[in-house]
Formats: sequence, structure tokens, C-alpha cells
Amino acid sequence: MNRVANSRFAIESWDEKPYGEGQDLPKLSWAAVAKTFTGEIRGEGRVKYLMMHHRDGSASFVGLERVVGHLEGKTGSFVLQRSGIFEDGGAKQSYSVIAGAGMGKLRGPRSGYLGCRGRD
Repeated sequence: MNRVANSRFAIESWDEKPYGEGQDLPKLSWAAVAKTFTGEIRGEGRVKYLMMHHRDGSASFVGLERVVGHLEGKTGSFVLQRSGIFEDGGAKQSYSVIAGAGMGKLRGPRSGYLGCRGRD
């Protein structure tokens, strides 16, 4: 059974650093990002993104995010796996909960969420 939690997040901090650049090579960077979630997921998230910046200003990214907070009245944490592209001023991404990564009261079946809908 696919389960979805609807939430919004606000980016609280973004610390990005290049780690692979060179002549005629695409820029590679990583970013440490802190977020606050509201809605069905309430809490804080910390994600590390790896990004490749395209010449047209878009960027492809992947990341792992630990969310600590509340879901369905339970307190604990879980890890989201994210991937997407930034283009035309916005991010389009997909994310899912990594099974077995839930802790506290969010351990077990609640780590079976296949997706979370959110907007920043």
C-alpha cells in the first residue's frame, strides 16, 4: 500500500561548496541544507545534496535527508532519498523514505512511506 504524507518545508540555511571544477568540465558541488517541515510531517530536516551544474543554469542533484519530528502523532526520525533537477527557477524532485531507516516511534511500518508531497 502506497502511503503519502503531505507537508511543506522552508529552507532555513544553505551552505554550498564546489568540489570538482575544471576547464570544460561541469561544476560539481555539495550543499548542506537545513529545513523546517510543517503539515503532516512536523519537524526539522538536514540534507546533503550532491549537484552537477549544467551550462544553461540548471542543476541535477541527489541527496539524503534525515527528518526528526512528528508523523501521525508519533515522534522519531526517518531518512529521505531525494533526486531531481533545478531548472527555470524551481526544483522538480522525487523522494522516498528509505525502508529500515526509521528510529524512535517512526521505526517499523512507518518507514514504508513511498513518498512525501511537499512544497518549499
